[in-house]
Amino acid sequence: MRLDHLSYAAGPDGYRATVERLSALLGADFVDGGVHPRFGTVNHILPLENDRYIEVVDVLDHPASDKAPFGQAVRARKELGGGWLGWVVAVRDMERMEKRLGRDAVPGNRHRPDGANITWRQIGVKGLMADPQLPFFIHWDDLGQHPSVGGKGIKLTALEIAGDPTRVTEWIGHPADHLLDDLDVAWVGPNGQPGLNAAVFQTPNGIVRL
Repeated sequence: MRLDHLSYAAGPDGYRATVERLSALLGADFVDGGVHPRFGTVNHILPLENDRYIEVVDVLDHPASDKAPFGQAVRARKELGGGWLGWVVAVRDMERMEKRLGRDAVPGNRHRPDGANITWRQIGVKGLMADPQLPFFIHWDDLGQHPSVGGKGIKLTALEIAGDPTRVTEWIGHPADHLLDDLDVAWVGPNGQPGLNAAVFQTPNGIVRL
């Protein structure tokens, strides 16, 4: 297991405005990641160092966004004003995670503008929706097409998570801090609204906290 990426939901003004704002803050341009047809969503990606990335996600006017849990989660966060949707953990053994959670992973795919079709399986979005401090899980079919490829110059250094590391450890079946041991992690407000509060990056613009 490892921290794979962070998801940031577009605000009410849409993903273009959100991408422009974050690009200016971080000093780097996001790339068009394409459409998730199964989820009714679209994303833009910023590759980071250490095989990680950020995605800005938005919902499309499409029936899939009302049916798929990921589309529902993105829409709900957007309606709250946008911001951090959550954090995502990559797993090697998805079958083991399916047994842990007692449900099947769902296939995902993304059609990039260059024609490539990126595929994966994911599980746990409903857990994120019920308790936003919890990550969901992903297994990539081809790591050679991982969205972090080419990431240079921007590094994730810290996270602030409103929640309880014991609760997260129970969810993932692995000590939460071990997944994040290369980051400065602050667990705050365990009795307040849970979720990913902030992330800190080393960037060409200096230290940036989002």
